[in-house]
Amino acid sequence: MADLLTLPGYLLRNARQYADRPAIREKDRGIWQTYTWRQYHDHVRDIALGLAALGFSRGDKLSVIGDNRPRLYWAQVAAMCLGGVSVPVYQDAIARELAFVLNHAEVTVIVAEDQEQVDKILALKDQLPALKLLVYEDARGMAHYTFPWLRPLQEVEELGRRFAVEHPGHFEAEIDKGRLEELALIAYTSGTTGSPKGAMLTHANMVGTGHTLIESEDIRLDDDWLAYLPMAWVGDSLYTLVINLMVGFAVNCPESPETVQRDLRELGPTSVLAPPRIWENMLTSVQVRAADAPGLKRKVFETFRAVAERAEILRSEGKPVSLGLRLQLALGEFLVYGPVRDQLGLSRARWAYTGGAPLGPDTFRFFRAFGVNLKQVYGSTESTGLVSLQPDAEANPTTAGRPCRGIDVKIGERGEVLVKSLGIFKGYFKNDEATREVIDAEGWFHTGDAGFVDPRGHLVIIDRAKDVGALRDGTAFAPQFIENKLKFSPYIREAVAFGHDRPFVTAMIAIDPSTVGSWAERRGVAYTSYTDLSQKAEVRGLIREEIQRGNETLPAAQRIRRFLLLTKDLEADDAEMTRTRKVRRRYVAEKYAPVVDAFYAGGDTVELTTAITYEDGRQGSLRSTVHVEDVEGVAAHV
Repeated sequence: MADLLTLPGYLLRNARQYADRPAIREKDRGIWQTYTWRQYHDHVRDIALGLAALGFSRGDKLSVIGDNRPRLYWAQVAAMCLGGVSVPVYQDAIARELAFVLNHAEVTVIVAEDQEQVDKILALKDQLPALKLLVYEDARGMAHYTFPWLRPLQEVEELGRRFAVEHPGHFEAEIDKGRLEELALIAYTSGTTGSPKGAMLTHANMVGTGHTLIESEDIRLDDDWLAYLPMAWVGDSLYTLVINLMVGFAVNCPESPETVQRDLRELGPTSVLAPPRIWENMLTSVQVRAADAPGLKRKVFETFRAVAERAEILRSEGKPVSLGLRLQLALGEFLVYGPVRDQLGLSRARWAYTGGAPLGPDTFRFFRAFGVNLKQVYGSTESTGLVSLQPDAEANPTTAGRPCRGIDVKIGERGEVLVKSLGIFKGYFKNDEATREVIDAEGWFHTGDAGFVDPRGHLVIIDRAKDVGALRDGTAFAPQFIENKLKFSPYIREAVAFGHDRPFVTAMIAIDPSTVGSWAERRGVAYTSYTDLSQKAEVRGLIREEIQRGNETLPAAQRIRRFLLLTKDLEADDAEMTRTRKVRRRYVAEKYAPVVDAFYAGGDTVELTTAITYEDGRQGSLRSTVHVEDVEGVAAHV
């Protein structure tokens, strides 16, 4: 690893070796704008020197907030060029979350995308004593914003060009001072059990992990990558920043979050990374489109879907696929599989990852069966996003793949997964106690995930160690496994299962308003709102049938006996989910304690009052009477 450079070092290399190759694109007003590596380098240099002229120095923290935009990535690299630290934050975070992270990280410079994000920071300015400079990229609507500490990015770049004339060689000299062991980025964890913690990642962490991924996967210079995941997520930092700089392929930024699916199809990226929620949404869109198709098309789809899934199961079990089945697959490729991949924007993808949380096996097999080389990748913020991944020929919905070369994994007490690698973080920022809790004296990082290594050497993640429990009779209870079975249904958006130390399993369900709304309209079921729709008797019956279908694939003791439809979706703004769509189980269990009590007390209804948090931090409440339903075909509750 002696030849590894810092991230700015790779930028200088790319400007020399790949000067005229595309480095990053953005779609603006329907047209893709391309920036070469020479232009990437020049913009980073101008931003860095502009920041230097304004007092930014080694060790200072810079945050970016907004959608995926080239200039926000450039700003992060510019900070690193000066020895500074990037602290990306979630663009949809509410005021309270933003104030905590920006204050805790001692951010001195914020680069915001547009007026919306500037307004968020302006509302918090009095709570951010360390903030010295707020920079904005998009000037629309900003004409009357006059504050001495507020500047357009264009002005910062112009300052940088003037600074370069007065201080020749300063940019390169600052990069030369950089060392691999220096801090590059603070990535805040999703905070499933409390306030987020800032994981300190050095250049060595990020570049070392990047080198490991490059050795483990087929990544090419002529690849196209779509940057649409939140910049605050370590997966985006690893791929859109680190691997982009190390390999030199082109990153593509969509026009807006609303156009991602359209831009994905138009671009046809060669590699894809998406959390389970995205894959589940894609599957739902395919299922809904198939259900709405004319009878003959629907029959063709279902027939060849069954053929594909039968072949995929045979392949996963290492069994041969018969000649007759191969011929049917060839016809299905022409009629169904190819067109579906094209509609989803996956026609050019050589490989695709799912990560961040477990993906249900049914969803995984669907995409594999339709010709998408979907594979599991496992990592965490503290491991710079990578521990294990699946080789092409060993993709399996039940494992997280083989630990990558150079990454050591062992199973500790109570089945907890422990990891040691170049990517293990330096520690939590300003939280030595929490660091000592997860990194032991021998340097092993305690992931908090329960799992084991199977006979093939694949890592299998069961659930979060703290979430794995047992029913009252001793039967193992892993809530995520059950929830993923439920979320295969296109009508179920989120699910939370209960059962630890209880006599049976129950579940709270948040319906998918789009698919359930379409279902209701086709059947003439009138409704006025999410709350009204979720409590319709017809909808309760629909979800009961979906749960029964899921129960058929679960062991008898783990089948859901009772359920309830929530009157609102689970939301990150209400602290029920993290920004990466992980359930905050402890908080949800406390917030919905009356529901849990009703499940096991045998009641048929429950009075539910739920708090709702608006983006500006104000709170309201939603009161309603909610029906508790029994599931037929499962032993009566006790």
